[in-house]
Amino acid sequence: MTSVPVERQAAPRARAEWRAVIARYQQSDVGRAIAQVVTTLVPLALTFFLMYKSLALPYWTTLLLALPAAGLLVRTFIIMHDCSHGSFLPSRRGNDLIGWFTGVLTLTPFAQWRHSHALHHASSGDLDRRGNGDVDTLTVREYLGRSRWERIKYRIFRNPFILFGIGPIHFMIDNRIPPKGNRLRGREALSVWSTNLGIVLIVAAFSMWIGLRAVFLIYFPAMYIAAAAGIWLFYVQHQFEGTYWKDHGEWDYATAAIRGSSYFKLPAVLQWFTGSIGLHHIHHLGPRIPNYRLQRCHEENPMFHDVTVLTIRESVRTLRLALWDEDSEQLIGFGDLKRRVRGAA
Repeated sequence: MTSVPVERQAAPRARAEWRAVIARYQQSDVGRAIAQVVTTLVPLALTFFLMYKSLALPYWTTLLLALPAAGLLVRTFIIMHDCSHGSFLPSRRGNDLIGWFTGVLTLTPFAQWRHSHALHHASSGDLDRRGNGDVDTLTVREYLGRSRWERIKYRIFRNPFILFGIGPIHFMIDNRIPPKGNRLRGREALSVWSTNLGIVLIVAAFSMWIGLRAVFLIYFPAMYIAAAAGIWLFYVQHQFEGTYWKDHGEWDYATAAIRGSSYFKLPAVLQWFTGSIGLHHIHHLGPRIPNYRLQRCHEENPMFHDVTVLTIRESVRTLRLALWDEDSEQLIGFGDLKRRVRGAA
């Protein structure tokens, strides 16, 4: 695992340099965008059709086909994600239309998610602005200051079975409910209800054709796997040894992007399914770069190579991390804290 050895705040000259580099890759390409939509949604429809035909066979056959379907749903989500940044197409209306439709397919209200995701980009790595689209993380002092029951609840929440087993179901249900207490609640609520309406119409149409049971047996396992994969991607791209967290007064956007986002290096086929989102440091530094330009931006600019690189095997080690230690400025596990407390005693 390669990591940045020392902390570097972006000086004005360095800031101007990386902004100039990023600007070269921010142009949308209508041809590549349309090709990506076609090569994602057409195979997704064909895979769902094969899953329907496979229902005549043992159900494990359908579940096997759910794997490529889940990968295509992840790729569909990445298209929606790019639309939320206004990077997929040069047209705002085109981004909004494709973003809404792909949001319906992935059970995600586009406008509501666009707002919460923008907050995530604006605050990632900021200890004083946690809770905007990130995995809930307590500091050691916060954890030790909680009651015994609060600690137990946090440990349950950070358990991998809960995060990646129950988390996908929570994702599918939570996105059906408009957010509360937000100044953009009206627009976000409309986004949620319009997405819910789109989901109902699609489910109703296909249920009239193949039956509600068949729709559930086809779509639910694929979406469940896709949501679990999405949570995993989001987790390993920010929760790793050597990641970056700072109090707001010391927080720096560029440093948070490079230090606080990993390069999750995936095999070529998985990189295709995930729309190169593993190049997360590039994405956080230049969120308006379309996913189909991320790899080129990384390869052509050595200034972006000094970053934490995670392989699939190395990413598994991040599962033990759960708390931010203010003293050592790194993520630690519950076991690390327990040994520290015993040592102090």
